[in-house]
Amino acid sequence: MSWNPAIEPGCPDAVGVDAIETLIVPRTRDLGDFEVRRALPAPKRQMVGPFIFFDQAGPAEMLTGRGVDVRPHPHIGLGTVTYLYRGDFHHRDSTGADQVITPGALNWMVAGRGVTHSERTSAAARSGPNSLFGIQTWLALPDSHEDTAPSFEHYGKETLPVIEDHGVSVRLILGNAYGKVAPAAMYSETFYADVQLEPGRRLPMPDDHEDRGLYIVEGSISVAGQDFGAGRMMVFRPGDKITIGAGDRGARLMILGGATFPGPRYIWWNFVASSQERIEAAKAEWRAQNWGTGRFDLPVDDRDEHIPLPD
Repeated sequence: MSWNPAIEPGCPDAVGVDAIETLIVPRTRDLGDFEVRRALPAPKRQMVGPFIFFDQAGPAEMLTGRGVDVRPHPHIGLGTVTYLYRGDFHHRDSTGADQVITPGALNWMVAGRGVTHSERTSAAARSGPNSLFGIQTWLALPDSHEDTAPSFEHYGKETLPVIEDHGVSVRLILGNAYGKVAPAAMYSETFYADVQLEPGRRLPMPDDHEDRGLYIVEGSISVAGQDFGAGRMMVFRPGDKITIGAGDRGARLMILGGATFPGPRYIWWNFVASSQERIEAAKAEWRAQNWGTGRFDLPVDDRDEHIPLPD
């Protein structure tokens, strides 16, 4: 769910480590049926490449009839990425997209000048006990594409490139890494991948991107002789040769990065922009609720409610 429940995103704690530029310890927010761990933005690291927001949702188990209902809400100046390990989401947005996403697939929504979307547990999943576990990220758009028309792309699990070798599996979600290119359209240099390592297996981080980081989803890893468990994000110095080793239970990681942005982004609620003026304009339009005649409309077939602008 790419809705940000806080007006000013709560920042995780950051601790410096010799071999790592920044170590980020996410803060946890309880949303009732499940918890969210937020790794970005952080006090010493607003972004990793274009990635400006990184949430782990779950893991959570829900009873029959229960699920997640993120009502229609707006975005500007970013692309949202939904990637699930368990469960599903029914995505609807104001471009007309209507798509259920399942584990291993990609939903890539580019907000550009403005989009509205909702994400809900599907009716099929609610028919019995269901699970939720996944990662939600936002990528800031460069100045040249902040006003681009909103768009939506969905790619099934079978369409994303996979690299496998002796206990190492890398599914490339966005961008380019290890000689592979993912199919979604990117607006700046990017890489984002789901990595699974069997116990003791090792993975070199891509060395052809300036900004590089990883998030430990499950298991544990060692980097430069130091051990780290699940729920940690680390960002590496540019140019360093970094190899990740899996612990005795193996590891599941998200690796991410790309080109460093030339300056910080403004972020308020669900809006990301190169200037505060752009955010103020978006706030005014969402508050006005002129659906379909201005910047924002409501999703097709999900128009009965929306999340109001926070006070």
